Amino acid sequence: MALMSLRTPRRQAPTAAELGPHYKWIALSNTTLGLLIATINSSIVLIALPDIFKGINLNPLKPENTSYLLWMMTGFLVVTAVLVVSFGRLGDMFGRARMYNIGFLIFTVSSVFLAITWFDGTAAALWLIGWRVVQGIGGAFLMANSSAILTDAFPPEQRGLALGINGVAAIGGSFLGLLIGGVLAPINWHLIFLVSVPFGLVGTVWAYLKLHDTGVRRKSTMDWWGNLTFGLGLVGILVGITYAIAPYKDSQMAWGRPFVLFCLIGGAALLVVFAVVETRVANPLFDLSLFNNSSFLFGNIANFAANIGRGGLQFILIIWLQGIWLPQHGYDYSRTPLWAGIYMVPITIGFLLTAPVSGMLSDRLGTKYFTTIGSLITAGTFFALIAIPVDFAYPVFAIILLINGVGMGLFMSPNRAEVMNSLPAHARGSGAGMMTTFQNAAMVLSIGVFFSLLIAGLSTHLPAALQGGLTANGVSASSASEVSNLPTVAVLFAAFLGYNPVKELLGGQINGLPASAQENLTGLKFFPHLISEPFADGLNAAFTFAIVCCLIAAIASLFTGKDRAQTLRSPHTETVGEELVAASAGLSVGVDVERTETDQPRRT
Repeated sequence: MALMSLRTPRRQAPTAAELGPHYKWIALSNTTLGLLIATINSSIVLIALPDIFKGINLNPLKPENTSYLLWMMTGFLVVTAVLVVSFGRLGDMFGRARMYNIGFLIFTVSSVFLAITWFDGTAAALWLIGWRVVQGIGGAFLMANSSAILTDAFPPEQRGLALGINGVAAIGGSFLGLLIGGVLAPINWHLIFLVSVPFGLVGTVWAYLKLHDTGVRRKSTMDWWGNLTFGLGLVGILVGITYAIAPYKDSQMAWGRPFVLFCLIGGAALLVVFAVVETRVANPLFDLSLFNNSSFLFGNIANFAANIGRGGLQFILIIWLQGIWLPQHGYDYSRTPLWAGIYMVPITIGFLLTAPVSGMLSDRLGTKYFTTIGSLITAGTFFALIAIPVDFAYPVFAIILLINGVGMGLFMSPNRAEVMNSLPAHARGSGAGMMTTFQNAAMVLSIGVFFSLLIAGLSTHLPAALQGGLTANGVSASSASEVSNLPTVAVLFAAFLGYNPVKELLGGQINGLPASAQENLTGLKFFPHLISEPFADGLNAAFTFAIVCCLIAAIASLFTGKDRAQTLRSPHTETVGEELVAASAGLSVGVDVERTETDQPRRT
């Protein structure tokens, strides 16, 4: 008997059906946890930056420290954008669950090292940036393989629901991070990193014990030339965009700086080389043939455009709330980071209400109309944000944010389902990585574009407004001229970090002014009133750009899928509700399963 068992060939991996009807819900819950903590950590630092820099005794507004601030803001996104395709490809080759498990472990270890930062100054800044990069590597493993794991585990008629719930974690986490960071950072900034550790430990052990590789693996060699040219090219472009929003010599921005031009032009040239390489290697990193599928092509165009349109929204809203609206309504600058996170909650609520439902309905009705209507709704909310005054009535603002979240929810889940359903089984990891690369690269590009448009709008009128406002309150003409000619980005960063902008800009000069002038200049009314009109100009330019991007996403969405997808459920397939009840009750649902040519379970 033992001899017979020794001779019996052992299968490399069980199928999703062999693991039982509950396995897909295990996969969904674990990948949702992974994406949730990854995206929370992508934004939690944004709202906690004032406390982090105060905690390490470093002033981020000094010109020599600007690079630390920029990399703390965008480093995580840059790393994930560059690595997700490669890590998705590794998942296709060596197992998606295995790569996902590695990501959870790296993410958890890096969170521990971030939380135990014990020194200060530039050394602490470099330590934090370095471990944020490592954390981004773990996040890239999680993001690259979670969608592929779900696509392997769920039948086609339920993928929209699964990816919708997963998408709630991906987008909702980025806004929850603002709220969590705002609560924890004032207590102790170390807590914003420490909070991830217990969830990371649970997720790592849970993934190791429960997740299995159920998809098709394709043994192949790694496309090293493709990885090298793609990685260096994308890093060059994203680094160039990151440094372009910093001031350079007498310019408000550094788009003409030689280093920035070298990064942008060199990065673009390397991506052209990458495209040529991919047509000549046997196992390309980017399978360009996937773009022959209209759903994959136009789905990713829509995904890229939508994320450029909304990627910088968080930053714009934070600056709007922290620098202008909250102080005007009596909130001290030290309290504005927390309240900015609270007042942005309606976006998360709108997204939570629609993302799972739109994903589930798109399984039955097709994705095209959900993604198109969602993009148009989002574009409409940007029109509304342009129309309201800078000192808005909050109920109106909250309704606009809620509808914006609804639009994003209608778009995101069906779009992900459309792209993932268009992929052959052997390419789901790399295809999901490509989709995530477009998404994360668009986010960094969006931040650069939004900041650039804001700075361009502000720099037209802000210097004159500062000059007049300061001299009217007793500041000497020479000092007022010096302050008014400071880079506009310094004003934006001061507002973004929740500092008192005028106090930071004047520095020690303010001590020589009369007490009444000091009180007026550093009060909660002077700066918000001063900046409101120039800020509105930049705001209009940024949101107009967002509208154009959303309209492009809507048009691209029209070319995906069919007018109305035929239902994929057979008469004997249980509903999602029945399966959820069965899974939660621990019941077994008996189905016969046969393997299809794509290695997916098919109910008969």
